[in-house]
Amino acid sequence: MDSYDVIIVGAGPAGITAALYAGRARLRTLVLESVTPGGWAIVTDEIENYPGTGTTRGTELIDTMVGQAKTFGAEFRSGEVSAVSRTEAGLEVSIGNERLGARAVVIATGTAFRKLGVPGEEELAGRGVSYCATCDGPFYRDLDVAVVGGGDSALQEALFLTSFAKKVYLIHRRDEFRAVPILRERVVAHEKIECLCSTVVEKVLGEKAVTALAIRDLKTDEPRDLPVSGVFMFVGLEPRTAFLDEVVGRDERGFIVTDDAMRTSAEGVLAAGDCRVKLLRQVSTAVGDGATAAFAAQRYIEDGEW
Repeated sequence: MDSYDVIIVGAGPAGITAALYAGRARLRTLVLESVTPGGWAIVTDEIENYPGTGTTRGTELIDTMVGQAKTFGAEFRSGEVSAVSRTEAGLEVSIGNERLGARAVVIATGTAFRKLGVPGEEELAGRGVSYCATCDGPFYRDLDVAVVGGGDSALQEALFLTSFAKKVYLIHRRDEFRAVPILRERVVAHEKIECLCSTVVEKVLGEKAVTALAIRDLKTDEPRDLPVSGVFMFVGLEPRTAFLDEVVGRDERGFIVTDDAMRTSAEGVLAAGDCRVKLLRQVSTAVGDGATAAFAAQRYIEDGEW
């Protein structure tokens, strides 16, 4: 069984930063990612609140971060982690039938977008229902689309879609958006965006592709069909932590509970980034988590104290 000092599960900004710090500490470090490094940052068209970079594309920022971590010896490979467990020899990470040993493990698996859970959503996924405007926006050039949600992600993606769509309906069940003021201001001022607050989506309509949304005004209780060719769902996040089962303590939503040093309830297992309980989920907070987790892992490996 191949063994490492630190295995990092997840290669978003938190995981990559943990790899950078662990590599610089001369720890044998492996980063496992199911698809490609970057997390949600890689599908973010513009990042303008990461200090020192001005406005940058998510892909460019991630490429730079990965290259820097590799410079210090961190290894990256693809693999879907199915379990983390403890053996007499230490910690073990399972990828299919393969087992990898580790002295410390950092969980940095991030989050997935929550499904809205209405009829037609599952059936038309990939045929007009999307969870990534950066990925699918170009397919809707000069067409009408809808974005469902009221947080930062929803408003950012609505603004991004205006580069392609003829019109963007922004649907939110509350009276006001929860996004930061600067995004609210940009959305309200944009001529291509129409805000439909106090409105819910009850069904995604269409047979082979999305043709409309069945929506209802919560104030008047009036239902109507809204013709659109695509709908982008941004109604919250769910942590990618199901594979951990009872390994670490999690809150009622599945987010991992840690202390200030990113230590979980399981000795030798740390968590960083969006998958843990925290107030703000941004690239800047993720890299701080990753740095702290790697430093705490180094201390644990060197001193054996948890």
